Amino acid sequence: MSFNSSGPGAGAGGQNAVDPEMQAFIEAEAGKAKIQQQIHKLNNLCWDTCVDKPRDKLDSRTESCMCNCVERYVDVAKLIEQRFQQRVQKAASGGF
Repeated sequence: MSFNSSGPGAGAGGQNAVDPEMQAFIEAEAGKAKIQQQIHKLNNLCWDTCVDKPRDKLDSRTESCMCNCVERYVDVAKLIEQRFQQRVQKAASGGF
């Protein structure tokens, strides 16, 4: 992982260019952070919805609620992503 520069201030506009390997690493880390953020949000949402008071183990009602909550969250996230992709494709083809 190196910077593509010949010295101080080298590169377009006097800025150092980031090599492709570093850029891929940064994008992968940003993707991981986004996934962790979504998991944290999902945990909070489903916990607040399904768990009335903490116990030493989940009862069947709470477990079922947690599973349903996660499934609905994933379903909605997929639906939103599909709709967004449809709009992008429509816009790219000149429609809207």
